[in-house]
Amino acid sequence: MENLEPLIRHGLFDAKVPRYTSYPPANHFQNGVGHRNQLEWLSAVNEGEDVSVYIHIPFCKRLCWFCACRTQGTQTMRPVEAYVDILLKEIAAVMAHLPEGIAMGRLHLGGGTPTILTPQIMGKLLDAVFDAFTPSADFEFSVEIDPTEASPELLGTLVDYGMNRASIGVQDFDPKVQEAIGRLQSLEQTWDVVRYLRGRGVEAINLDLLYGLPFQTEESFRTTLDHVIAMDPDRLAIYGYAHVPWMSKRQVLIKEETLPDTMARFGLARIAHDVLTGKGFMPIGIDHFAKKTDSLYRADQNGGLRRNFQGYTDDPSATLIGFGASAISRFKGGYEQNAAATSAYQERVLESGLAGHKGYRMTATDDVVAAMIEELMCRFCFPTEQLQEQFPDHSAAIRQTAVSLMSQYPDVFCLTAGGLEMREETYALVRVVASYVDRFTAEGIAHAAAI
Repeated sequence: MENLEPLIRHGLFDAKVPRYTSYPPANHFQNGVGHRNQLEWLSAVNEGEDVSVYIHIPFCKRLCWFCACRTQGTQTMRPVEAYVDILLKEIAAVMAHLPEGIAMGRLHLGGGTPTILTPQIMGKLLDAVFDAFTPSADFEFSVEIDPTEASPELLGTLVDYGMNRASIGVQDFDPKVQEAIGRLQSLEQTWDVVRYLRGRGVEAINLDLLYGLPFQTEESFRTTLDHVIAMDPDRLAIYGYAHVPWMSKRQVLIKEETLPDTMARFGLARIAHDVLTGKGFMPIGIDHFAKKTDSLYRADQNGGLRRNFQGYTDDPSATLIGFGASAISRFKGGYEQNAAATSAYQERVLESGLAGHKGYRMTATDDVVAAMIEELMCRFCFPTEQLQEQFPDHSAAIRQTAVSLMSQYPDVFCLTAGGLEMREETYALVRVVASYVDRFTAEGIAHAAAI
């Protein structure tokens, strides 16, 4: 096994740090930032700009125990249909505050379980979306799919409306692991979805896995990876399971004694890396893999790789507009999050059309720190000269940060012509290093394990 001493010394196996899918992390959003800022930021979007659109569907027929997302259970479609009616009102209200000529570069349906919708309800929602936004020339429409709740009729509706990327949740194929996380999903169900989508011309397929789950072993995880590779996805996301029962109450159903320890988690992550790179997948950042033909790989090669709330992305849009309960929007001025509880979200939309509840107004210093952290997370580097050119008013602070990083992590970074680069064998430390840069990191704030 590789030399773990630098990883151990710098706290990889003990640190609790943010995932840095945003800066600042969402748990720093403030209640005072909401409706007023949402109006200001919507109006400030540039005329003719390409934006990304995210729609959150929080409903699930089963609540998987591992999940820490904002979801709620339902056994009927009545609350789902009522929720979609509110979504339509929110879309109309947002459009009333946007300038003319806005194009939609990306559309992503997440959850929850977006594929819980019937074809009729999905069609109603997508009609409203495409009436409001004109797709751009390189439009991408992606949907999170639960193979246990994805009828051919619903998948066909999505394809008919232009879905060209599918993100299929797998987590793990071992029956013992599935039972321990409350998510029974057969290999056949997953294959059925993959074959249907490919048969309908959807070639861009992502698969999502988790390591660090209860009862996962090296042998069982290798078997899951073999099944996944056989499905020939274009892109994979392999995240570490975050056990945070104080934040997600359903996780109390997962017994801590059944979870692999931090060293075992690291071993599983290394197995995923070694197996997938051995099959021709290219590592992207800390937890994604892609074929060389995939757009994420191209973005990684040309410097266009970014972080957002789905992880790594090649989305170039500066503006993300989120619809639905708990959805987060990103504007040039900051972040805005809708009310999280479905009832509170619906009340806000019925009252004013908008659901902004909390968020964060970015300062000039925040913009600098965000750029530093994105460079670390996406490219494992601290490009001092590039950052100084981008933020000339903060040149001294950027230089001092580089000096401090080199002093704090002399065995992690090496000097380059334009700044610092992390040594490849220390890439796993990048979230720890980012937290060192992050002036907001504070004691007592719960974050996920670094590995």
